[in-house]
Amino acid sequence: MALPITAVRLRNTHRLIPAKYSERGTVLSRLADDSATLDHLLELDSATNTRLLGEGGLLPGITVHELVYGVDYAHIVNAAFSHASPEGGRFNGPNRGAWYAGLDRATALTEVAFHKQRQLEEVNWPEPELATFDDYLADFTMSVCDLTEPRPQFRKFLRPAPIPECYRAPQALATQLLAQQSNGILYPSVRRPSGECIACFRPTLVYNVRRADRLEFTLHAGTAFHVKQARKIPGE
Repeated sequence: MALPITAVRLRNTHRLIPAKYSERGTVLSRLADDSATLDHLLELDSATNTRLLGEGGLLPGITVHELVYGVDYAHIVNAAFSHASPEGGRFNGPNRGAWYAGLDRATALTEVAFHKQRQLEEVNWPEPELATFDDYLADFTMSVCDLTEPRPQFRKFLRPAPIPECYRAPQALATQLLAQQSNGILYPSVRRPSGECIACFRPTLVYNVRRADRLEFTLHAGTAFHVKQARKIPGE
């Protein structure tokens, strides 16, 4: 099936990342009182940290030549591609991640809150859960596969449930597109009907990454989330 290709020029797309990962690229910084201690902890962590393994050329899904170095927030970009979920995402498998972002903040919030609540429901977590995320902005100028038109043949790639079964068709599509040197996919948000998202397949195409606001919100398993629940808090 031939899919439409669109040239996009996007500014200020939003990717929400747990705030704990913003600190020097590792949550271990909270455990260290000085840089020497942190270096020892990092050495231990590197044996299993998939981002560091990826940067060392030791991951099967992405090569060291594809990752980025010497740019702002390189560790944030590289982590998106090397820290894939065991079940993958909508447009990536378990061996290689992608940079997912909402074209607006409300879409990014809705997507993140959905998946966070799903985690709470899977473990039957009864208590309110406070979530803190940093909003990373990025720009894109590239050609992408475009699934935003409401065509019947696109529906199998945008099914909301069940997870992970509903990911099988879009993951197969992403594998095919990667082999064809595709840059990524523009698609309608599955969790926010009025929103759009982008999945970028190539680390070097995630341009001008910068950290914006730190956002905090409380989630309850089984309770609908509204974007107005999120509030800005001081970042570090």
